[in-house]
Amino acid sequence: MDQREKFSSRLGFILISAGCAIGLGNVYRFPILTGAYGGALFVLIYIAFLLLLGLPIMTMELAVGRASQKSIASSFDALEKPGQKWHLHKYTGMAGNYLLMMFYTTISAWMVIYFWKYLSGSIMEFKTAEELGNVFGGVVSSTGTLTAFTVGVILVCFGVCSLGLQKGVEKITKVMMIALFVLMVALAIYCCTLDKAAEGLKFYLIPSLDGVKEHGLATVISAAMGQSFFTLSIGIGSIAIFGSYISKDRSLTGEAVTIMSLDTSVALISGLIIFPACFTYNGGQTADASTVGAGFLFTTLSSIFNAMPGGRVIGTLFFVFMVFAALSTVIAVFENIMSFWLEKTKLSRPKVAIINILLVTALSLPCILGFTYWENIQIAGKGIMDLEDFTVSNILLPLGSLVYVLFCTSRYGWGWNNYFEEVNTGKGIKLPKWLKPYFSYVLPLIIIVVFIMSVL
Repeated sequence: MDQREKFSSRLGFILISAGCAIGLGNVYRFPILTGAYGGALFVLIYIAFLLLLGLPIMTMELAVGRASQKSIASSFDALEKPGQKWHLHKYTGMAGNYLLMMFYTTISAWMVIYFWKYLSGSIMEFKTAEELGNVFGGVVSSTGTLTAFTVGVILVCFGVCSLGLQKGVEKITKVMMIALFVLMVALAIYCCTLDKAAEGLKFYLIPSLDGVKEHGLATVISAAMGQSFFTLSIGIGSIAIFGSYISKDRSLTGEAVTIMSLDTSVALISGLIIFPACFTYNGGQTADASTVGAGFLFTTLSSIFNAMPGGRVIGTLFFVFMVFAALSTVIAVFENIMSFWLEKTKLSRPKVAIINILLVTALSLPCILGFTYWENIQIAGKGIMDLEDFTVSNILLPLGSLVYVLFCTSRYGWGWNNYFEEVNTGKGIKLPKWLKPYFSYVLPLIIIVVFIMSVL
């Protein structure tokens, strides 16, 4: 690329970066973990770890992207000293992007299918979680239908990326993100008027030691630490790419705080939807530690929608914003993949899009087939989708984040002084210099602990 495209506005950068961070984990995994581990106290611990872990690493990804004006394909090459090997991370980073899309596109297809089921009303005749569990089983076992919807997601999202940064990615994602926030706020207001909303909000917003007593403080802290770390999609260059598209007008700490605030707001608002609904229509039953997964969304939560007055409309709107949350992440990661190819080849955006439509479709098939023809394939006790998810979330994200931290703080990498100058360039919140010991020594140790706990 001779001339690197830029965002047309700061709002575009903020919403698209937030869209990358905001994924399905914010909307359903965060409330499930909150319900499983005791409510408000878990939320406070989660926010504390966001500040301790997520914010510093996000500033580092943004700084590497903006300083290099490159994606993960070339950013380390541009900034490392002669003879260093930091650039090797581009291979694990890009592998992480592809591996994430190998299952995330299929999950996104689930959301589109359920949006259609609620829009058409075909799901409303099923009332119990058991009946809805059978419906979900039918969705994942219908290989042809699931493949068609997955390919549809891939086509649409690469189609958006092929239009360019401003005309495609920025324009479409801004609309989706604004619509997502409007829908979530509207649903939260409605759910907070339900009969037993007060009980749900008390559980969600007033700290209690019940979760600590039941599961132990170490378990609650571990769950909050893991969720805070993985929710921001940091470590594989998915955030760094958007740093490469922005000017030096604003300090990166301030931008990271804004992005993280939007990401956290979506998670918190989703709780305002789910907990009042659970306490009104599900007897206060939220989730236990063994049910943290998509099944809660398609069984328990769907049974609640189907029991509500106007549940068809509520369910339709809920899955609309689930689709927006999913597609915003897919588009952001696809843009990272596109930028990688554009930097390493002389191909145009449309040609890169066509190649990757075929490539990602082929790579998505093992996940789809893992529910039917390949369901007996197990590695370390995990099916194909679970194995792909585990590899990205528990291995590549923490290790990739550790690479960014060491690269930005070590004299054997880009170094603290270069990172500190880049992150504080522009107007806005400045990173204080006294944080250097924490960033250089404590933060790497925390990431290593997170990695060990995640793997074990």
